[in-house]
Amino acid sequence: MPNRIHVAIRTAVLAAAAALFTAAAHAQVSLNIGVGVPIAPPPPQVEVMPPGPPGYVWAPGYWAWHQDRYIWIRGRWMAGRPGYAWVPEHWEQRGGRWQFAQGRWEGERHAHAARREERREHGR
Repeated sequence: MPNRIHVAIRTAVLAAAAALFTAAAHAQVSLNIGVGVPIAPPPPQVEVMPPGPPGYVWAPGYWAWHQDRYIWIRGRWMAGRPGYAWVPEHWEQRGGRWQFAQGRWEGERHAHAARREERREHGR
């Protein structure tokens, strides 16, 4: 009798662990931890967008903070995701400091609203 209980418990635990692992494997998690930079980033550099492969989207270049200065990260082509739009990396001013916002995929409707908001904030 105790063996059947142990087998049933072990089976239930393994099934639950497998379900959690499968769910975690399909989840997309983004974590952005930053302390902020006291200096505003320079204006974006002008890049010539090279021809891209079909089904790819252009992710524009951006300024990244490296040690004690900004460095330019060149734009790149990324495989597109149907139903999603790329919201590019950018900087946001918060409380007198500049916070980096990592690029991300968003549903088309949300991404267009985010781009409009970003253009409004930066006067573009």
